[in-house]
Amino acid sequence: MKTALLSVGTEILFGQITNTNTVYLSRKLNNMGLDVLYHHTVGDNPGRVKAMISQIFNECDLIITTGGLGPTQDDLTKEIACEALEDELVLHEGSLEMIKEIFRNTGREMTENNIKQAYLPKRAVIFTNNHGTAPGFALEGKKDSDLEGKIIICLPGPPREMKEMFRESAEAYLMKKAEKAMYYRFIRTYGIGESALETAIIDLISGQSDPTIATYAKEGECYLRVASKRGSAEEARKAVDVITEEVNKRIGEYVYSTNGEDLFEVVGNELIKRNISISCAESCTGGLFAATLTEIPGISKVFDRGLVTYSNHAKTEELGVEKEILDKYGAVSAETALAMAEGLKMETGSDICISVTGIAGPDGGSEEKPVGLSYISCIYKNEKITKKVQRRNMGRHWNRNGVMLAMMDTVRKMIEN
Repeated sequence: MKTALLSVGTEILFGQITNTNTVYLSRKLNNMGLDVLYHHTVGDNPGRVKAMISQIFNECDLIITTGGLGPTQDDLTKEIACEALEDELVLHEGSLEMIKEIFRNTGREMTENNIKQAYLPKRAVIFTNNHGTAPGFALEGKKDSDLEGKIIICLPGPPREMKEMFRESAEAYLMKKAEKAMYYRFIRTYGIGESALETAIIDLISGQSDPTIATYAKEGECYLRVASKRGSAEEARKAVDVITEEVNKRIGEYVYSTNGEDLFEVVGNELIKRNISISCAESCTGGLFAATLTEIPGISKVFDRGLVTYSNHAKTEELGVEKEILDKYGAVSAETALAMAEGLKMETGSDICISVTGIAGPDGGSEEKPVGLSYISCIYKNEKITKKVQRRNMGRHWNRNGVMLAMMDTVRKMIEN
């Protein structure tokens, strides 16, 4: 089914809230093999909501709305949906009793306008709201009418209520309507640019029908989305597996995940799995590497400590970096990075000791050492490596995040080798 998402709420247009509902629904619907063609947002204006529904149905079979199901006068989504598909609102006794029960259990007084939420389209399939007072529903066009085969699904606006209602009711309803199953996989890479990535698999992209392949660029890395739509999820998965295997043959050295994991998740989980302890000493990243790695549950089993040695004094006092090295080569140098890693190894005894020093910007660079220059040094077992990372200066956040990813990839490769 060709599908559109319609978010109702003036507060979204004003930027007062972030619309996370469309992200959640798009992912869910795509997995089910439903083609989401449009995202629309409209304010709490009956005329505009009505016009938008009419416009969408010219091209789409399914509209999923979020918002506008509350008890106040400006909550008019269901009234307009009901009118669009030529139905009438009737009191749904089961929903009314649930609303009353919620107020009884919370000790709040139920006002008259709450009854409004229990009026629902007569032909609708009702979705119970187990996390709020506004029921949702699915309403189909009348047989032999101009909108036969068209469907509106109305869900509440609060994200928690919307997600639970979709999971508990709307998803099962839609599964019965879906003709095909979708399966997709993200193949994540680091160290190869988007244009080089596309060039390596251009014949696969040019000749694609199903599965489809799309390239995406993210801060410091690239990834592929391989998707297939078949008669069953298992058929679709097998088709995606074939493409994944071919991609690995061509650019496997850059691939760090074929199941959508972020780089830090791959690294952290591998450290835990292999019981490899790690410590870090950071200068230009200011603790970003440690903060990112410690987002992983269970990382305390292997993460010993993270030191932020921003000043030269800290590098000397905390890591034992000799003043002569700093004076001769500078804080941003391969020699200083290695001395930081060696000092960290002496201090912690961790299996892996990694350090970084660089110029995050926007100022502080020179012709010899421009902004975006960093040095990473890593010690693991009997191996010591120090690498230079030069990034285009696209801002402090970009530089710091990019260096952090380079540190993660350095650890990943050392473990794998």
